[in-house]
Amino acid sequence: MSEERYLTFALGKGRLAEQTMALFERMGISCEEMKDKRSRKLIFVNEELRLKFFLAKGPDVPTYVEYGAADIGVVGRDTVLEENRNVYEVLDLGFGACRMCVCGPDSARELLLHHERIRVASKYPNIAREYFYNKKHQTVDIIKLNGSVELGPLVGLSEVIVDIVETGSTLKENGLEVLEEVCRLSARMIVNPVSMQMERERIQGLVGRMREMTV
Repeated sequence: MSEERYLTFALGKGRLAEQTMALFERMGISCEEMKDKRSRKLIFVNEELRLKFFLAKGPDVPTYVEYGAADIGVVGRDTVLEENRNVYEVLDLGFGACRMCVCGPDSARELLLHHERIRVASKYPNIAREYFYNKKHQTVDIIKLNGSVELGPLVGLSEVIVDIVETGSTLKENGLEVLEEVCRLSARMIVNPVSMQMERERIQGLVGRMREMTV
């Protein structure tokens, strides 16, 4: 009976979705509809394997998975941590690797070292709060920003920022540097808890095959 049901995937839009579909292709799972760049379709189907795929903004992926609109999601670990949804994180896909870091001018290093009360600007207030309050036990004021957080220390809004660092070139260009590492990040596969119960064999089989491809 379970084989009759579609498994639905929510994929974070952009490079993450492209890398995920490339991985599926190597496993022999393709979805020709998704290759048509002119298509305005929102849901793409592989009828033979009973799979559905749809693209979503990264922060929405864990929401779709938590509420069962998608059985499985692929999204960056930063989003998984920030959204803190009721989902199972089942696989590190390895690609999209980067770091979440505390960054700022060199002068802010002492403030961090001595646990001063400082202002922290970030697109990721929950990750920042978890790091400073629960790991460092440092009281800080967290300011949520949506745009270029590097501006925070430059205009006096904050002493430091918490942000994703890939190459560090943007930091360097603005006189900032990595002061502390919060955590390592990469693309993760997440699963709805009910789907995991109902489709355990099918999902675990898929995860096992993907794990072999990503080792």
